[in-house]
Amino acid sequence: MLLVAVVLFVIITADAPYRFVQLNSVDIQMPVMDGYEAAKRIRRIEGRPDTARLPIIAMTANAFAEDVEEALRAGMNGHMSKPINFQTLYDILKKWL
Repeated sequence: MLLVAVVLFVIITADAPYRFVQLNSVDIQMPVMDGYEAAKRIRRIEGRPDTARLPIIAMTANAFAEDVEEALRAGMNGHMSKPINFQTLYDILKKWL
């Protein structure tokens, strides 16, 4: 089920220059760089004005209010806890795409 969610969650616009990503899901607990740092770096990419407005959604098993707040402080636009609820996924996609 997770594979289906990830495939749906990263949507590329084929006709946009540089194949802009329309939405990015970031796992918080990645081994080399956590999702918070990844979001901060995405926001700072030079020469890509689209990264400032790119919706970045945290995806994590941590579902407390402070986890949501930390994601927002890192520059993310939202938070989705695991296991993925497909209605929540749908609502996020509908809101941001």
